[in-house]
Amino acid sequence: MSDAATGPASQAVAPSLSRRMASFVYEGLILFGILLIPGVVGAVIVAVTGQQHSTEGDLILQVTSFSIYAAYFTWFWSKRGQTLPMQTWHIKVVMADGRPLSWGRAFIRYLASWLWVAPAALIAALNHWSFREDPRAMVAGASLGVLGYAMLALVLPQKQFLHDLICGTKLVTEARRGP
Repeated sequence: MSDAATGPASQAVAPSLSRRMASFVYEGLILFGILLIPGVVGAVIVAVTGQQHSTEGDLILQVTSFSIYAAYFTWFWSKRGQTLPMQTWHIKVVMADGRPLSWGRAFIRYLASWLWVAPAALIAALNHWSFREDPRAMVAGASLGVLGYAMLALVLPQKQFLHDLICGTKLVTEARRGP
């Protein structure tokens, strides 16, 4: 069965790993743009509070980024089942039984999706890497971690990602509409 299947049967077809990773890269571009929002918020906080300690500022930016990303993903997944990159690549997230995600389930999936960075964080911790001290090593470690996590989908049931199995969700190929 191909990725381009249409109709109700396509709901059971997991998108190919290459399509999911293309969507992942596109999502990264969108998230980079969204990252500007916490940067502006952080600059305003520093200007208003006169905060001098970078550790406090880093924590504020991390919490702000985490919260903005949570709102972004949770809203799109619960309202449409897709972010813009997922829509472009005809990928939709649904419950294991095919129902749409509730807001709560979308939020749980967001939290579980942080497993994407777990292998990279482990590689960095084991090698005592710091982005500020060695950004190339961190990028290499993150790339290896993401690649390893993605490849895990090839051996998991129904070729789904680990966080989808944990959350009772799945990615499906969306039926294409139009001419």
